[in-house]
Parts: sequence; C-alpha cells; structure tokens
Amino acid sequence: MDADITGAFWQLKGKGDALTNIRCDVDTTRERLTMEFLGQNRRSVFEPDRVVLQQADGAIVETRDNPERSFDGHQFETPWDDIHLAYFTGEALWTYLNAPFLFTWPGFVSVEIAPIEADGEEWRRLQVTFPAEIKSHTRTQVFCFGPDGLLRRHDFTIDVVGRTVESELYAAGYRDVDGIIIPGTRRAYAPAGDDQIVFVAIDMADIAVR
Repeated sequence: MDADITGAFWQLKGKGDALTNIRCDVDTTRERLTMEFLGQNRRSVFEPDRVVLQQADGAIVETRDNPERSFDGHQFETPWDDIHLAYFTGEALWTYLNAPFLFTWPGFVSVEIAPIEADGEEWRRLQVTFPAEIKSHTRTQVFCFGPDGLLRRHDFTIDVVGRTVESELYAAGYRDVDGIIIPGTRRAYAPAGDDQIVFVAIDMADIAVR
C-alpha cells in the first residue's frame, strides 16, 4: 500500500511532511508493519515490543526495545523522534487496516452499543476491547458502521500523547480490493475557532492483498 499521511498533528509533533510518500507492508497474521520512506533511503519496522530503523538495504540505523515506554512523561505538544513516529504510525495503520477482521482474534471482546444518528443515517456501533498484548491507540475503541455495513467512523483516545484526546476518524473512498472493501481515505478534524482543521489525513493508493 502506498500512502500520503498529512495534517496538523504531524506539524505539532515536529514531523511535518515526514509521511507524505510512504509504502507500507501490513502483516495480517501478527502485529507487524514495515514502512518505506520512498526516496529517503530509510525504512521502519514496527512490532509491539521493538521498533527498528533501517536503510533501504536493511542496514540497521537505530533500534528501540519496549518503545511505548519512550512516551512516558510526554505532553501533547512534545515533539517526537523518528522512532516515536514509526511506533505510533505502525500501531495506528496496523489497527486501521486489519479492522474489523482482527476482532475475531483471541482476546478481543466486542459488544454492540447504542446506535447514533449521524450524517442523516443511523450508525450501529461496536465497542471493542483489545487484549493487552496488542498495541493500539487505547484498549477500548468504538467502530461506527452505516446501513450498508461499512465503517463510517472510528472513535478512540490516544494513550501516548500525554492527555485524553477524543479522536473521530472518518472513513470514506471505499474500493474493492480482491473482494475486500477497503476505505482509501480517512480524516480526523480538530476545532479551530469557528472552523475546523484537518488534524490527520490518510490517503491510500495501490492497495494490494497478498
């Protein structure tokens, strides 16, 4: 999968356009994501207990074990280094691209909660509690589905940013990839006075399932 990931959040973390031209390989059998920074001779490999930064030829540049602990003491405005970026992006994209299939894995607990009315539709909501060994934004997240059964919005907080931030990530731009219906775009917004800004934008292309 090729992607451009932009928005105000990355500016806040001092990473600006770091994710504007990436290629991801997302494992569907275990929590692992490889991200190529195209044209930059670098790659990151995310796993829950270890992040590795490499050159394109595989030469190791830096590693960090138990990477989640490196966020301890962070505030919302704390800038990130490259391993913080690789860890957060890894656990985020891995969750987004494996949901809802991963909800059938051992240790996941899914409960349907009250629907909501949004955008002129009734959205059914699934509250999912992740097992402790799976790293994601937070343990309990809510997935909102439209009348066609497709994900409309993903609601969560983000544990590693230092304070409770309620996030709503909207899914759209669906396409059929070998019979699997996948949203090609995701957007999260933040208030800015009387308006709102794009906090996170994910645009995916060349999605392939192997």
